[in-house]
Amino acid sequence: MRRIQRLCVYCGANKGNDPVFAEAARSLGREAAARGVRLIYGGGSIGLMGAVSDACLEAGGEVHGIIPEHLERREVQNLKVTRLEVVQTMHQRKMRMFDESDAFAILPGGLGTLDETFEMLTWRQLGLHDKPVVLVNIAGYWDPLLAAIGQMVRAGFVKPKHAGMLSVVERVEDLFPALELTPEPRPGGAIELA
Repeated sequence: MRRIQRLCVYCGANKGNDPVFAEAARSLGREAAARGVRLIYGGGSIGLMGAVSDACLEAGGEVHGIIPEHLERREVQNLKVTRLEVVQTMHQRKMRMFDESDAFAILPGGLGTLDETFEMLTWRQLGLHDKPVVLVNIAGYWDPLLAAIGQMVRAGFVKPKHAGMLSVVERVEDLFPALELTPEPRPGGAIELA
């Protein structure tokens, strides 16, 4: 059983049109705090990012926000977090979020969330890490993405075992049990490609 101490959450800088998304983000933040899991996220105070970080803080948890200089105002950096780290570029932000995390949870979001998610999956496919990546499919939000990945498998562009690197849960309350069931990291942190 894997012990997750630092969870990176990828999610939208918007709240979306359905209040269920923000409630899921708040629920994840509260659950991370209750489990003593440090939340790593993009450092913003708006959208689902603000919801997950504020809920974690309000529940007594620790939050590490990482934000690039050019987004400090656009994403309205959250000055209440336990630690706010300002970096120069988006690439540095993503690398720092990776370095600081044991696992990744994906809530609803837009293009940036997809970018972050696929980078972690690609790195895992290439054997650069074996940290768990779990998609939280709130209200079926990610169903079209899962269908697209299924099409990639059927068309022969993605191996089934690589598609299987993305775990899926339907509810926030299933996230941490799913993370804990993943195998312990391999020595060197990489997965087998064969």
